[in-house]
Amino acid sequence: MGSSNIDIEAIVKQVLKDMTGGQTTQAAAPASNTPGAIPKTAHVAMLTSLEHFDVKEFPIPELGDGDILVKVEGCGVCGTDAHEFKRDPFSLIPVALGHEGTGEIVAMGKNVKKDSAGKDLHIGDKVVTCMIFKDNPDITMFDLNKQNVGGADVYGLLPDDDVHLNGWFSDYIFIREGSTVFNVSDLDLDSRILIEPCAVLVHAVERAKTTNILRFNSRVVVQGCGPIGLICIAVLRTMGIENIVAVDGEAKRLEFAKMMGATKTVNFKEHKGIEELAGAVEASFDGHLADFAFQCTGSPVAHSNIYKFIRNGGGLCELGFFINGGDATINPHFDICSKEITTVGSWVYTLRDYATTFDFLKRAKGIGLPIEKLITHKFPLEEINEALKTNLKMEGLKIAIVNK
Repeated sequence: MGSSNIDIEAIVKQVLKDMTGGQTTQAAAPASNTPGAIPKTAHVAMLTSLEHFDVKEFPIPELGDGDILVKVEGCGVCGTDAHEFKRDPFSLIPVALGHEGTGEIVAMGKNVKKDSAGKDLHIGDKVVTCMIFKDNPDITMFDLNKQNVGGADVYGLLPDDDVHLNGWFSDYIFIREGSTVFNVSDLDLDSRILIEPCAVLVHAVERAKTTNILRFNSRVVVQGCGPIGLICIAVLRTMGIENIVAVDGEAKRLEFAKMMGATKTVNFKEHKGIEELAGAVEASFDGHLADFAFQCTGSPVAHSNIYKFIRNGGGLCELGFFINGGDATINPHFDICSKEITTVGSWVYTLRDYATTFDFLKRAKGIGLPIEKLITHKFPLEEINEALKTNLKMEGLKIAIVNK
């Protein structure tokens, strides 16, 4: 009994010593792992050479009055990340990638009160970022819908600097004053990871609506059933459009297209030549060509083909070429002029589209679309190289990095 009392007294003395600041450096180290504690360093997946990330450790900078520190929960792998991983088309290496991310606010400057939509921000809120408008401070929620955000900076595609915590492929990201940020605490993690790619499709459908051709009863063909095409189908379905035909060459993706709301599907591998393929699309619409088409692949051949699926006086939204995929061959007389096709291009989104996407995700779930199933593979940060290789091999649909 006496021995036990001595042990307890020793423990109490040590605890009191620690509380008064007398602890040694070794004793203090575990504190960074306790709930709510902020470590002094962060781990960042840096693309240091083609097809290779190194997870590096950097000090977390001191926050300014308008800055936010976010503990990253997860980030989707975008086709842009895959292009950078494979070829570095933007000449950014070394770079911290990841722009489809989300996480929890763990610290913020004294001037941070509200998000970009006017919603209150607090420690513990779940957030996403859109763009950084440091060079255009006059842009607001209410005038940005006049232009897309292609010319702005984005976390995950910033040149490396002395902050380093610039991408969502990390365990902490440093959100700088002047950035757009949204409180999305009412969405689950998978939905938050899908916000950025979904915003691309919300914008595309809004662009399509400017033609005054896309309506509730339109016959719509969606070509390409990767994540972008599948989300396109889901956005159309949430708008009440029901007559949707999906075109792709992979049976599994076509099955998923039906889950997202496609009425019928066409596998282009089962048809020889564009005339036969166009006939299959027409047959899927009971002998009619499409009123409107969405071209969601980065294939020039696919772009050339899409006009054959559209009726005279129909419309087309081309959104598949985020980067230069090469030239496409069309016949302007037969494909555009004589058919009077109305064509719009779509690239990224406006800030207003980004905010609208939150409601789209809620609506999609409300009508039973399994949006979260788009994320087929999840990898921890330390396995990011494997995650990107999985994406390049086109295994699954949406790949995500999810922190432990």
